[in-house]
Amino acid sequence: MLKFLWVLLGFLSLSYGAYVEELKWPKGDTFLTFLGKNSIPSSLYYSLDKEEQELAAEIVAGIKYQVLHDDNGLLEQALIPIGDELQMHIMKNNDHYTMEIIPVVYKEEALSLSISIENSPYLDIVKATNNYILANEFVQSFRGGVNFRGLQKGDKLVLFYKGKSRLGKQYGGITIDVSMLETGNKKHYMFFYKENYYDQTGKQLERFLLSIPVNYRRISSEFTTKRWHPILHKFRAHLGVDYAANIGTPVKSAGNGKIIYAGEKGGYGNTIMVDHAGPYKTLYGHLNNFARGIKKGKSVKQGEVIGYVGNTGMSSGPHLHFGLYRNETAINPGSVIKVEKNALSSQDMKKFQTYIASLKNDVEKALINPSEPRRDDDFAYSEPLVKTKP
Repeated sequence: MLKFLWVLLGFLSLSYGAYVEELKWPKGDTFLTFLGKNSIPSSLYYSLDKEEQELAAEIVAGIKYQVLHDDNGLLEQALIPIGDELQMHIMKNNDHYTMEIIPVVYKEEALSLSISIENSPYLDIVKATNNYILANEFVQSFRGGVNFRGLQKGDKLVLFYKGKSRLGKQYGGITIDVSMLETGNKKHYMFFYKENYYDQTGKQLERFLLSIPVNYRRISSEFTTKRWHPILHKFRAHLGVDYAANIGTPVKSAGNGKIIYAGEKGGYGNTIMVDHAGPYKTLYGHLNNFARGIKKGKSVKQGEVIGYVGNTGMSSGPHLHFGLYRNETAINPGSVIKVEKNALSSQDMKKFQTYIASLKNDVEKALINPSEPRRDDDFAYSEPLVKTKP
């Protein structure tokens, strides 16, 4: 239905002078900035409820979004993705603007790649698929699994992965079910299992483990990417975990990293963001205030106090909103916060071995009879609409 809507709008633009633009969200812009640039009253933002204002703070710099302008150049409608599952839909009705959260329509796909190494895994994946997200995911997930410097021309690489597409183009994040690098007649495997990557012995390859950032009374809200509220009749998401705690409770950095943001961030109020090793970032929202010396560019250690629990922004009570992002996509912090050793239990190991057996069989078939990889002509976070401005 949504796809049909935008196609219809494209026809209208040709008939009546309206036009559609596909734009990239500028770095540093907020939802309020967007409203101001498009002459939309800021009351639209302040009329949103708590969860909607929080989601408005989740718009990622560089994301592609679409705007329909009327024949006077004024915004008529806009689609702004938030994460992989939901998007903001702004509509003008006469002189009144409304906003609703609606699902992103996409197609889930199971894909494979079987190639010989010519330069490096990263460059060869990009050359074969034109998919930089796939190449980045492979390098990050296989980090520590094999020494890439030891690879030679002609070594084999096989991937089986899951992705999303919209109108035939890559959208959002990617999960690699199995990667295999064959070098020196030895096969090196990596498997995605229970939201983490493991080698074939059940040893976790990603060593990035977070600690719980605050001493809390209870978890007041869990992580979810999309849900339908049966009473409000609205789509909802909560891209983090809320830890209820008293105002002033110390908030600690969940891992080593560098502060990339310290300031007010829409519905999250006083917020700190920390850039960690590789593709990870963490967000700490609704803070009462920051610890002494905390500012953009400062390096912090795991367990170092960076702020204090508060009730700033759109908050219904004192708590810490803790968000975790991998390659700019919100993921469940519980999948990375670990207290146990980074290896599978004996019970999980049996299930794991059964799971990987079929994937290994798929790899062997791909080595014998490789299929033509799908090449993404252009990467897009959302529907690729041709700019039709006259």
